[in-house]
Amino acid sequence: MIKAALVSVSSKEGIIEFARELSKLGIKIISTGNTAKLLEKNRIKVTYISDITGFPEMMGGRVKTLHPNVFGGILANRKNKANMKELKKLKIECIDLVVVNFYPFEETLRKTDKIKEIIKKIDIGGPSLARAAAKNHQNVLVVVDPKDYDSIIDKIKSKKISDEYRLELAAKAFEMTAGYDAIISNYFNGLTSNQFPETLNLTFKKVQNLRYGENPHQGATFYRDVFADKGCLSMARQLQGKELSFNNILDADAAFELVKDFDRPTAAVIKHTNPSGVASAETIEEAYKKAHEADPKSAFGSVVALNRNCNLETAKLIRPLFIEVVISPKFDRDALEILKEKKNLRLLETGSVKKESMEYDYKKVCGGILAQNEPYIELNEKSLKVVTKRKPTKEEIKSLIFAWRVNKHVKSNSVVFVKNDETVGVGAGQMSRVDAVDLAVMKNGGKIKGSVMSSDAFFPFRDGVDQAAKAGVTAIIQPGGSIRDEEVIQAANAHNIAMVFTGIRLFRH
Repeated sequence: MIKAALVSVSSKEGIIEFARELSKLGIKIISTGNTAKLLEKNRIKVTYISDITGFPEMMGGRVKTLHPNVFGGILANRKNKANMKELKKLKIECIDLVVVNFYPFEETLRKTDKIKEIIKKIDIGGPSLARAAAKNHQNVLVVVDPKDYDSIIDKIKSKKISDEYRLELAAKAFEMTAGYDAIISNYFNGLTSNQFPETLNLTFKKVQNLRYGENPHQGATFYRDVFADKGCLSMARQLQGKELSFNNILDADAAFELVKDFDRPTAAVIKHTNPSGVASAETIEEAYKKAHEADPKSAFGSVVALNRNCNLETAKLIRPLFIEVVISPKFDRDALEILKEKKNLRLLETGSVKKESMEYDYKKVCGGILAQNEPYIELNEKSLKVVTKRKPTKEEIKSLIFAWRVNKHVKSNSVVFVKNDETVGVGAGQMSRVDAVDLAVMKNGGKIKGSVMSSDAFFPFRDGVDQAAKAGVTAIIQPGGSIRDEEVIQAANAHNIAMVFTGIRLFRH
C-alpha cells in the first residue's frame, strides 16, 4: 500500500524512530537537506530529493521540493488511468506518504522582531507538500504531527488504512496550513496601517477539553491565542486543584485583567465576571483583606486575583474561605504549603503581571464576529474636566481614578463606589443607571457614605445623582455627553458634589 515516503521536517521530534520503522517495512524514503543528513547519520537508507528532481537544492534551501517530479508523484490520482499513464511516460514515481512539518514561524516571532530573520522562517515547500497530499488523501497519507507517527506505523503494518483515517489526517494537514498562513498574514497586517483587514484570520490552539460549558449540558474546549505570552490566563500554569471549568476560566481572566490595571499591590474578588470587591494597599495581604470585606456575602465561591505574589499572610486569609480559584504571578513556597490543604482549590500561576495591549477585542454573534480596538485607555488628573462649582480634592481625584479603572471591568449599566483605594459598592449589569445606583446602595448602604462614584456612561436623568447624594457620595466621575448634562450638573451642585467628565464611555457587554 505504501511504497515511497517523502520525509521533510523542520521539527525532528521522533523522526529517526519513525523513519527507521518505515525502512524496516521496505518503504523507500525520499528526503531533503538536514532531514536526509540526520537519517543517513543514523544509518537509515535515504534517497535525496535532488535524485528525484534532477536539480540540486537551490538558494540555500529555499527551493528543494517544488518540482513536477515531486508534486506529480503526490497529486496523481491512482484510479485515473490517464494520470497513471502520464506518470509512466514522464518517469515519475508515486509518493504514497508525505511526512512534513514547517519552519517555526510562530516561535521566531517570539524570539526576534527583525523582519529579515522572520521572513526566513516562512515555509513555502512544506505547506505546499501538505496541501497537495491532503488534497489527494484518498491515495496519499499526509502526516504533519509527530504524535501520529506510532499510529501510522500500526496502520501500515495492519494494512488497514480506512478512508475515515485518511480524511482525519488530511483535515489535520489543512488545519495546520490554515493556521500557519493565518499567523503570517496577521504578522504582515500588523506591519501595515490596515487595522481591520477584509478577511480576519484567527488562530487559536487547544489548551484543554473542559468538563462542560457555562451549563452542564454544553460541551466546551479552551483555546489559546498563538500570540499569547506570560502574564495572561491562557499561559498560566495550574499548580493544584480540580480541573478548571468554563466559568472558572472566564472569571479568572476577568479578575487578573482587572488587577493588571493597578501598580500598587491590588486584589480583586470576582463573581460571574463582575468584581464584588477590589482594593489596593501597601501589602498584598492587606489589599486582599479589604477586597474580601467589601462584600463578603458575594465573595462566597469567588475567584481571587492578585497582582503580587501570593505570600504566606495572604494564604492564611484565603484558607478558611470557600474560593474556587486564586490567580497570581507566583505562589511563595510557604503559601503553597498552606493552600495545599484545600485540595480542590485551583491555583493558577501566570509568571508575570505584564500588561500588553490586545490587537482586538472580540464578540461573537450568530453568523459573525465583532472586532474592536482593545478598550484600555489611561486617565490622569489633567485629562479630567471639572464641570461643577466644587472641584474635587486631591484625595477624591485619586479615588475617582481608582473607581474608573475598576468600572472598566464591570458589566453595563454599572456604577462603582470607592473610598480610600477600595470599593465599597458595585452596581453591575442593570437595565437602568439609577437601578445600578440603588442596587449598590442597597447592598452596601452604610459603607458608601463619604465615597466617590464612577459611572460607565452618562446619566440620562438627574435621578442617579440624587440617589448617590442620599447615600453620601462626595464626588462623581462620568463620561458626560447627555442632552441633560446641564440638569445633571445642577443636581451635583445642589448636593455640593464635585463632578468630572472624562469623555470616555466604559460600556462592557
